Amino acid sequence: MQSVTINTNQAGQRLDKFLHKYLPLAGSGFLYKMLRKKNITLNGRKAQGQEILSVGDQICTFFSEETFARFSGRTEDTAVSGGPNAPEERLLRDYTAAYERLGGIGVLYEDEDFLILNKPSGILTQKAAPEDLSLNEWMIGYLLAKNPSLAGELPTFRPSVCNRLDRNTSGIVLGGKSLAGLQYLSKCIREHSLRKYYLAICAGRLRQPASIQGFLVKDPVKNKVTVSRTGDKSAFIHTAYSPIAVTEDYTLLEVELITGKSHQIRAHLASIGHPLAGDGKYGPESVNRVFRKRYGLTHQLLHAGRIVLPKAQDRIGSSLSEKVITAPCPDWFLKLEKEIFGAGESGS
Repeated sequence: MQSVTINTNQAGQRLDKFLHKYLPLAGSGFLYKMLRKKNITLNGRKAQGQEILSVGDQICTFFSEETFARFSGRTEDTAVSGGPNAPEERLLRDYTAAYERLGGIGVLYEDEDFLILNKPSGILTQKAAPEDLSLNEWMIGYLLAKNPSLAGELPTFRPSVCNRLDRNTSGIVLGGKSLAGLQYLSKCIREHSLRKYYLAICAGRLRQPASIQGFLVKDPVKNKVTVSRTGDKSAFIHTAYSPIAVTEDYTLLEVELITGKSHQIRAHLASIGHPLAGDGKYGPESVNRVFRKRYGLTHQLLHAGRIVLPKAQDRIGSSLSEKVITAPCPDWFLKLEKEIFGAGESGS
């Protein structure tokens, strides 16, 4: 027999959903058959699989050690000594490697439920390929370095980032350390109740604040989006901006991302004739060539610099209630800003 006691990061989900994490190599048919035969029990009783788990619930599996090891993906020795709380060694190595090798990541805020990070440009938020190391692995590696016992929870719950930034966009990334924290931040993002502000340098003069809307169409093959005026087979986008400083050729903007879609700011500004400086995907080569030659810039100038959290309605989220989180601009961004706008006009 093997058993596991449900903790706070496993509670609140259906039993069958938990079992798919606990025994990831077992199919649904097998799991439901084991529930019917009482080879898997919940608190010593027969269960259907739809039950919502609570803290302290005990799940028992009446398998041979060989069967448990086969369906859990763990070795027999691990199944006997470490039970369900032993994540795959390869994943642990990835977390450690990311924490040791990815530099320049800053912690902006942390408590028992949340971890808010400042991502440098050049680092993926999440893996794009199995061999990648990303901010998500760095986050788990950071938490493991502080609390090695977290390794025991990883097979059934993993802390995670909740929003994505493009590889070459720097700034604020929200992370959930607990299941409740993940659910709260995901809800805020889904309901657009938090406000996200970016700093950007774009081509051309934008003298007045504006709010622009459109529809985003994604080409997954090219990993590129286009903006259209109609909503057929596309996603609605809403972006607002305010000029901070203006020269004859460029504008420093604060951009509010009202909806949050892939490449939204980059494509939306390009669609109105003001692409981000250095953006090889959406900007003209004539502009990008100047920035490469004059400043050595090879990617877009975009920084997620400020997030305003909503007023919390219950305990989860109370630590972030109406909090304003800011991320310092990278030194290279500040240097370019000073060189370009040192003698420029202020936006109105």
